[in-house]
Amino acid sequence: MTKTVHPYAHRLVILRDWKSRWFSNKKKYKDFLRADVLIRKFLEKRLRGFYVSSIEIERSRKFSKIIIKTSRPGMIIGRNGEGATKLKEDLLKIMKKNEITISEEFKLDIIEVISPDSDASLVAYSIVEAMEKRLPYRRVIKQALEKVMAVREVKGARIVVAGRLGGTEIARTEGIKDGNIPLQTLRADIDFARERARLPYGTIGIKVWIYKGEVFNDKKK
Repeated sequence: MTKTVHPYAHRLVILRDWKSRWFSNKKKYKDFLRADVLIRKFLEKRLRGFYVSSIEIERSRKFSKIIIKTSRPGMIIGRNGEGATKLKEDLLKIMKKNEITISEEFKLDIIEVISPDSDASLVAYSIVEAMEKRLPYRRVIKQALEKVMAVREVKGARIVVAGRLGGTEIARTEGIKDGNIPLQTLRADIDFARERARLPYGTIGIKVWIYKGEVFNDKKK
């Protein structure tokens, strides 16, 4: 049996927080979970190509908030906030259509990712974008790794691509690595993301690990 564990889930509570933050009783739990899945599905489809790092959902009795983290907030917000207003309206329509309960206060926050080259989701998406433009995969992953390692806080990175690489008949896996990636060290701050590049000859899977050093309670140490 494999012992592979998702680096994000492996560090929940220790270093990471849940991407959906709310409490409920047994009756409402199912409805909230369904709502979260549908909201994420809609936003991921709608904001494809907008360099979205993560979508977080917060709920309480009276309010609900959706936080979209992106490296290009201007693309989503649009001129005078028209894009954000339209996105919020469309999201509310989808929620009404799927009979999702809407809170009294509903907020949509768009936050900028300060360092996109050290964010695994954004790095993975940039690789997808380049591969869908038919650029050579070896050059793409090499350039992506160089950009990641150029960031001061990054201590190590790994990129793996799998599928019919270069259009070959037999699928294979290839990867590139630089620096350290201590996956079993729980205090190691490791960002991880998966993406898919859809090409005419098949789907190529992309995985990115970025290690940003160890996190301690006392920063002075």
